[in-house]
Amino acid sequence: MIKVELLFGVVTFCLFVYCLVEVIQTPEIAMRNLPKVVWLLLVLFFPFVGSVAWLVAGRPESGPRRAAAYERHAPHFPEYDRPGRAAAVDPERDDDFLRQVRERAEQQRRRYDQERRARGQEAPPAAEGSEEA
Repeated sequence: MIKVELLFGVVTFCLFVYCLVEVIQTPEIAMRNLPKVVWLLLVLFFPFVGSVAWLVAGRPESGPRRAAAYERHAPHFPEYDRPGRAAAVDPERDDDFLRQVRERAEQQRRRYDQERRARGQEAPPAAEGSEEA
């Protein structure tokens, strides 16, 4: 029984030292959830609980943030490179959407031309590649 308690004490002490050093070395801006002074006091006054809390909730996230499924992995324009920026996930649905947008724009252009003719104004010349209704 004493060996188990001794082992638990050694593990707690090593965890305490590791977390204490890590709290001290971590820059204030990288800390999560609490200020650096609070983390330091928490680890100092409650070695086991404070160390576990630091490991779970205080340590800076390691590595780059994973992009969600709807975010761009390599944007074409750097000004759009920000977390949460939506991007197409399914190329087929994206192509369908773009086709629908083109059709809707073409319908609006035709309706506008018809309204201009109805008012007696001459329609502007058709753009290259567009079909006449």
